[in-house]
Amino acid sequence: MRLSEIWTYPVKSMIGFTTPSALLGETGIVGDRRWALRDAANGGLRTGKKVSALMQCAATTDGPDSPAARIVLPDGTVTSTDAPDINARLSAVAGFPVHLDGRPAHGSEPRRREAPPAGSDPLSEIREVMGRIGSEPLPDFSVFPADVLEFEGPLGGYYDALPLLIMTTSTMRTLSDALPGSVVDVLRFRPSLMIDTDAAPGYPEAGWARGTRLAVGSALLEIEMGCPRCVMPTREVNASIPADREILRYIVRELDQNLGVYARVLRGGTVGVGDEVVVA
Repeated sequence: MRLSEIWTYPVKSMIGFTTPSALLGETGIVGDRRWALRDAANGGLRTGKKVSALMQCAATTDGPDSPAARIVLPDGTVTSTDAPDINARLSAVAGFPVHLDGRPAHGSEPRRREAPPAGSDPLSEIREVMGRIGSEPLPDFSVFPADVLEFEGPLGGYYDALPLLIMTTSTMRTLSDALPGSVVDVLRFRPSLMIDTDAAPGYPEAGWARGTRLAVGSALLEIEMGCPRCVMPTREVNASIPADREILRYIVRELDQNLGVYARVLRGGTVGVGDEVVVA
């Protein structure tokens, strides 16, 4: 196995970019998810789970130390995280007032509890966020880290559950074969690391049990859990990657709701495209 793609997402829920190498730290890829949108009314994070247009925005930087990120909005105009009118522009995209929030230094930020549900039926809201319809089951939320259920996420990061999401080329190929009528594109699934598993069949990462360790570059990773998929992979990204609910229907029905695996960083280090990936 070899590392084939490294993805960084400067702004949470926006499309990111690939890089030939990256430094991994306790909170994942250095430079990842440095900004996120917050609801101006209640301060809660607002992501592509509820604001679908964020999936049609793209953000890039010149490196992890860049003071700002360039943002391409759905209409093709380009702005940046430090533009004076950035909050007004992003509010227009979201359809309600939001502001861009930069991630504080690790350990310095207060614990923010999840914003209360917008409506009177929390279960319906959860099902909407997870994209479940009819009798489809919700994921077993007990497998998530405890603080993710109570707070917006772990300290030090804007990631949902764990610092890294890993997928394999076999998974992308197998899913494409299973859904010939769908556009199965990596942009839907937002991996941190894509591993080339050559001709291996099926979904190899689904067989990596919790506690499996992967050595890549000078870093050491540990698999924690599968990634229960929410509504985001069904969103429109652009004209070539349209909205498609059948992708999630298949994942829920055939893959026990999971696609890809979450991992934590046991030992930080530098990883690069082409690095061998070894089950340690």
